[in-house]
Order: sequence, then C-alpha cells, then structure tokens
Amino acid sequence: MTLASTWRGFTSLLVPRHDAPLRFDARELSGSLGDLGTFLPLAFAMALTCGMDIGLIFIFAGLMNVATGWFFRQPIPVQPMKAIAAVAIAEGLSAGAIASAGLVMGVAMFTLAVIGGVNMIVRLIPKPVVRGIQAGIGLKLTCTGIVWLGGLPAIGWDSWILALTVGVAVALTFRRRLPVLLVAFVGGFVLLWLAHPDAFRLTNLHWPRFHVVSISNTEWWIGLTRGAIPQLPLTLLNSVIAVCALSSDCFPGRGIVPKRMAASVGLMNLVCVPFGGMPMCHGAGGLAAQYRFGARTGGSVVMLGSIKIVAGLMLGGMLIHLLQLYPVSILAVMVIVAGISLMAPARDALSQVRSAAIVLLMASTIVLVNTLVGFALGCALAFVFAAADRLRRTSH
Repeated sequence: MTLASTWRGFTSLLVPRHDAPLRFDARELSGSLGDLGTFLPLAFAMALTCGMDIGLIFIFAGLMNVATGWFFRQPIPVQPMKAIAAVAIAEGLSAGAIASAGLVMGVAMFTLAVIGGVNMIVRLIPKPVVRGIQAGIGLKLTCTGIVWLGGLPAIGWDSWILALTVGVAVALTFRRRLPVLLVAFVGGFVLLWLAHPDAFRLTNLHWPRFHVVSISNTEWWIGLTRGAIPQLPLTLLNSVIAVCALSSDCFPGRGIVPKRMAASVGLMNLVCVPFGGMPMCHGAGGLAAQYRFGARTGGSVVMLGSIKIVAGLMLGGMLIHLLQLYPVSILAVMVIVAGISLMAPARDALSQVRSAAIVLLMASTIVLVNTLVGFALGCALAFVFAAADRLRRTSH
C-alpha cells in the first residue's frame, strides 16, 4: 500500500453523505429517544462511580450525535462502549484509566478503517454469525429491561403498572408510528415532579470544567488490559459489523460500509476522550430502537445531540439528581423494545437448520457468558459446517 493510496483512503472516510435529507419533526424526535434506555444508565453510573463530569459526558456525546447525524444522514446512535463502561462501573476505574481505554480504542479502530482491516474481517465473518450477534445482544438487552422491572413494586408512580401502561401504548401505536415514546419520556419527568418536587429545587447550575485528562503510566496499562482489550471484539462485532448489517436492512441501498463506521468510532474517541468525554461507539441496538420509534433520518440524532449539549451546559449539576429518581419503568420499556427490535432481523437466518443452529448457539452464549465467547463458538460452528461441505464435495 503506497502513501498516496493510504491518503486517498483516509480522505474518503471523511466525506459526508448527501443522499438523504434531514427531517426535524416530532416523529424523528420521538425516535431519537429510543436509545436513552442504554445511554442514560451507563453514562450516569460512570459519572457516579468513576468521578467523571456528567456535563462533559453529555456535551461530547451530544456533539458526536450532531456530527453523526449530519455525516451519515441516518439515525446512527452514539452509545457508551459497554465493555469499558461495565468494567469501569464494577471496578471503579479512574477517569485516567477510562480515558486510556478510549484512546487505545480510538487509535485501533481508525487504523483498521484506514488500512482496510475492517473489510477483511467483514468478509471472513459469515452472515449467520452476524445475525447471531444481533440476536444475542438483542436478547441481552431485553433481559436487562426485565431485570430492571423485577425490582419495582406492582403499584405506584414507578411500578409494573406504569411499565405495562407504556408498553401497551407502544404496542397499540406500533404501526401508526406515533411519538408515544416522546410523550412517555416527558411524562416521566412530570411524574418525577409530582413524586419528588424537591428534586427540581436542587438547581446547582454550573458550567462544566473543560480540561485535558491526565493519564499515568499505571492508568495506561489498566485502560489497555481491563478496558480496551475486552472492548475491541465487542466494538468490531456490534458497533461496526452488526450496525452496518442493520443499516442495510433499514435503509436498502444506503447501508453504511464498515470502514466508515469504524473510522467514525475511532475519531469520536480520539476527539472527545482526552477532554473528559466517555469512550463512545455506535450500536445496532440503538439503531434498532431509534428506527422502531420513528427515526428515519439523521435529523433525529441531531435534535437529540442538541438537547444533550444544552443539558450538559446548563443542567449538568442537577441532571444527576433528577435521573437518579427518573422512573425506571419507562427506561426499562425502552430497553425491552430495543432488544426485541434488534433481534427481529435475525429471523431471516432461522429458515435453515445450520444458520438457525449458529444463531441459537450464539444468542444463548452471549446471554449466559459474553459476546466474545458467543462469537468464537459461532465462528467455530460455521467453520465445522463449511469444512463438512468441502469434505462432502471432495468425496463426490
């Protein structure tokens, strides 16, 4: 590969799409809220346990929402990197270690995009394996939402009754694509105000403190080994391969190619993480949720990003208090519907016995173990099936 061809490949990744207009209406805004059930819990948990500034998390995520919507012209979500977030929350990683993990991921993903390594990986992974990833992550999201509901009372302002009401409303308006989720989300704050009016008096307004995150040698090592290494396969599988597959399903003829998606993930982290942003990626689950609730253009995430930026600038000090009290029942319904939507495209792999076996094996393993093990078992089974076919052909 020559320097000139490398440069041409690099610049081609940065050319935005202009093959679809951006819409800014209630349906697009409603759709943009479909991924908040994934974004909010992880973002606020990282702020609480790792000492990150929630205002900066919102501002940088919002900026990337705006850039992503304008660049891709599709409702591609901006999410926390789930493996890094999970380790950070469970082990209380420092802000420096989290920044280390995000920067390593940014370099790795952008390098793979420029040299074409992502395309090679995509060619090597069979479609049933991709569907298995979608099915497994979708099922895991659904189970997460159900677990959240399990801790709620049957009756009350945040309860099974509220979740059932929102779920029924979503089901009844499924084909009409009304902005019911937008109404439910805003209604959650109304319920919060009725149940905890004092929470809105804790204004504590302040501007976030922009700064360069300091990373020690120890934090570089922790970020690499505990954050980036377990995150890399998850990002390649869900944030690049699976989301590109779902993009092609949702927008036939306009599907986003993996190298552009990988470049986007890399640039997001290289630009935002050094200044206090959380490690971010795109996700098939978020795209499924936003599409299901009405998002059809990049205008949806541009609006969502604008809201995040304003919230981070003006309300960062009180947001943490409000969303600690926000109805879990509404967020849980968002996650459940997102999971079901993500699983839906995997139905096309269930028509054949071998493809179905791969999907079912991967889905169960992803839920019970993790995504990497599920991916490995799915690839191994696909290899066994392919080897059996080759052996049968040579024997004839």
